[in-house]
This record gives sequence, C-alpha cells and structure tokens, in this order.
Amino acid sequence: MDKPLSGKVVLVAGATRGAGKGIATEMGAAGATVYVTGRSTRDQRSEYDRDETIEQAAEAVTEAGGTGIAVQVDHLEPARVKALAERVEAEQGHLDVLVNNIWGGEGKWSFTDRLWEHDLDKGLRVVRLGIETHLITSHFLLPLLLKRPGGLVIEMNDGTEEYNRANFRNSFFFDIAKSAVGRMGWATAHEIGPLGATALSLTPGWMRSEMMLDNFGVTEETWRDALDQVPHFAISETPRFVGRAAAALAADPDVARWNGKSTSSGELAGVYGFTDLDGSRPDAWRYIVEVQDAGKPADTTGYR
Repeated sequence: MDKPLSGKVVLVAGATRGAGKGIATEMGAAGATVYVTGRSTRDQRSEYDRDETIEQAAEAVTEAGGTGIAVQVDHLEPARVKALAERVEAEQGHLDVLVNNIWGGEGKWSFTDRLWEHDLDKGLRVVRLGIETHLITSHFLLPLLLKRPGGLVIEMNDGTEEYNRANFRNSFFFDIAKSAVGRMGWATAHEIGPLGATALSLTPGWMRSEMMLDNFGVTEETWRDALDQVPHFAISETPRFVGRAAAALAADPDVARWNGKSTSSGELAGVYGFTDLDGSRPDAWRYIVEVQDAGKPADTTGYR
C-alpha cells in the first residue's frame, strides 16, 4: 500500500528537528495524521535558539502526504501535556502511535567533566530533559493509546540497549539519560504488552541532523566535506532513515514481535527493506563496534 498509515493518528513528541522531524515526515508520507510537538515556533524559540520550528515540521508532514498538526508543548510541564492529550482525544478520539523523542540536552553536558566536577544544574537539566519529559508524556498519553488494541510506543534513544550497557557514553549525565530511555521502552512493554499494545526503544545511527551538520560546517548536500575532519562520519544517515524505520514499525501488523526490544534504524532496514534517501542502508551501530571502536580505518564497505 502506498499509504499504509492512512487513518492512523501519530504523535511525535519533540519533532522540531532531527530524528523527530524525520519520523514525523515519514509517518506523513505513509498517510498518517501527525501531531508534532516542541517548544520552538515562528513566534518563540526554545533555549536552543535555533531557526527550526514545529510549524515547519508540520508542513513537512503535509507536503509528504499526511496531515501535520503543530502544537507547542514543553513536555516538562504536566499541565501542558495533559492538555495535549485532551486535545488529541477531542479531535481524533484515539491515538495509534506515540513517539517519545524529547531531548533538548545538547550543550548542557560535558565530555570531560566527571560527576563531581560537572556543573550540577546543567547535569540535572539533562536528566530532566532526557528522562522526566518521557515519563510525563507517557503518563498522560498512554490511556489514549490504550483505548483500542494495537497501539505502539517508540522510545527514541541514542544507542541500542546492548551498546549502552557495554559502553560508557561520554559523560555521567548523558550516560544515565540514555540508559534510562532504553529501560523505559522495556518497562513500558511489560505494562502495555498484556493490554494489546507494543513498546520498544529505537535509535538512529550517526545522524546528519541540522545541529550535527552545523557543528561540522557542512550541509546535507556537502556533508562529505566533513570526512577530512571525521572519517567515520562516512557511515552517517539522514533523519529520514530512522523516520522510515519508525513508519515501518507502525505499519507492521506483527509489530508485537518487537515488544520490549531495543533496535536501530540499520537493523530495521535489513528487516523491512527500506533505504535512506540515497538508496543505501547504513548499519551504523554494527560499524561503530566493528570498525570505529575497534580502531580500524574508516571504511563503510559492507556496512551501507
């Protein structure tokens, strides 16, 4: 089917840019009605102070073939999230897919400072943005998702549960936040699985988000120019790749087989057969383990 998610209602929490926008866009391409939430609008910016807005994300959903609805929400504010759930119920009557993609922690954690050296306020802000937002969102949206069987919850993470369990993720606060999100997917699965719904955690690979491209001083068209600085960036992927992963899960009538699991865009591409925008299938987390972390020269042969 060209529009396998036609008639489905999706909420992507944290869809202003990056993976969230990529997921929202691909859900729209599959025909879904997609609520996109975030803090940045055309009239008000978040603490990131960037140009991307939820209105742009909603427009991308509609242009892709779905119906995009932008709602400004700070997911640390329970009253705002409760109102969001009430609005979706009033307008749609149900929710089929919840994508918990809220983050907002970039620039608040240090690669070098240890726990006792780290700015405590910034560290705790990372924990609140990376963990508390997901808990608040699920608390208010899960009852709506569970109104009818077949609901899907995707906890968006950085790293698979297997990788995060075996590797220290750069900083105490970042490590804790990302480890917790993976566990949330597993724990939610135990609670909603018996009720006919599915929960899992999903990670992109090395993603060419707007912020990542800016950090390297390149664009999506010129991203290969960054390979002189960071050769392993050759394995990177667009945000639409993980978007296609999420859309494939949402369209899978047997999605319950993923309940409680942790997976990646690269793994799901091998299962469902989708590709990135350039036709490749980058398997970043296998590459990171077998090439990058193993200290080998950058070579994506066999990995995309």
